[in-house]
This record gives sequence, structure tokens and C-alpha cells, in this order.
Amino acid sequence: MFDWSIITQNADLILKGLGITLYYTVVTTALGLAIGLLVALAQLARISAISWIGLLFVEFFRNVPLLVWLLWSYYALPIFLDINISKQLAGITALSLYGAAYYAEILRAGIQTLDPGQTDAARALGMSTTQSMRRIILPQAFRRMIPPLAGQTIIQMKNTTLLSVLTIPDLLYQAGYIASFTYRPMEVYTAIGVVFLIILIPSNYLARKLEAHTQ
Repeated sequence: MFDWSIITQNADLILKGLGITLYYTVVTTALGLAIGLLVALAQLARISAISWIGLLFVEFFRNVPLLVWLLWSYYALPIFLDINISKQLAGITALSLYGAAYYAEILRAGIQTLDPGQTDAARALGMSTTQSMRRIILPQAFRRMIPPLAGQTIIQMKNTTLLSVLTIPDLLYQAGYIASFTYRPMEVYTAIGVVFLIILIPSNYLARKLEAHTQ
């Protein structure tokens, strides 16, 4: 029989895991967006060497599974750099760079949807490339990019569940821990699924509303 008391008795662990999941989501989303913007601008650069670097970054991180990046960042990267890397830093690094590759493609596509005449007009006004991008191009493109960026952020949150392989006590790790001593995995993992549904269903609804509003 389904026993909900298992959940209430261990609510503190679940809430702790949720807090860590949300923390990694916010941090890696912010870093991913910042890095992704730089990569997107690199891909759009007129210098072919820079654009190729941006393209290689995207292909490099998008075509290797996130789980591999997490394990590589924690176990292999310290050997290559001859330094100690905490599991927290390894998790943030892998998630941020992986997310940046997807954010970069969204940002690049959003910028390219704008009429090239916008850039020409900015130059005619004497603006530099940086000024035109900051004052004209990005503000207009960002509005179109909100729906896919929101969708990618939702995916970013779901990707945090892989942090458990590094024994980072996120929501999924706490679920495994609770199940290990209660022997009630059905209740525990059902509750974790419900938590994600409570958070992500409204988030998906908001993303769809934003998409409809920007069309």
C-alpha cells in the first residue's frame, strides 16, 4: 500500500535536495547564458577563425552526452590541469558549458532573424559594432528569443538530476538516499516526480504564453 508518511517524515531531505537543484539551475543558467552569448557573437563574427571557434564550441559540447561531461570534469579534468576540483565546481562547469552550447544556438538564431538593415542603420548613425549590438540588435532579438530560452532553462533544470552521479545532494540524490533506508522507492520517486511536475508544468505553461505573446 502507498505510504505517504515516508514523504512527510523525510520532507526536510526532499526540501534540501530541491533547494540544491534550484541553486544549480539558477547558477548554471546564468553562466550558460553569459557564455552562450559570447559564443553566439563569435559565430557571427566576420573573422572566419573566430566564427569557427564558436562553431566548434557548440559542436564539441552538444555532441557529447552531459553525463560524460560531468564525469570527465570531475575525474579527468583535474588530471589534465594538475589541480583539485570539487564535485560542486565540476558540476557547475559541465552543466554551464553544456547549456551554453544550446543557449548559443538560440541566441545566434535570434540575432540572425533580424533584418540586416538594422545593423546598416546603426552604422549609418556612427555606432560601433558593439554599440549597435547592445543598443539595437540584442534588445529586439531578445524578445523573440524569450520562449526558446525559457524552454532551454526548463531542460537545464531537468539536466541537474544527473548531478547525483557526482554525489551532489540534489533532489534525485536525496530520493536515492531516502529509498536506501526506507526501502520504499515507489513512494519516494513518485514524490520526486510530483515535485518536478509542480515546478515544470507552470513553467511550461508560462513558456507557451510567452511564445504566443511574441508571435
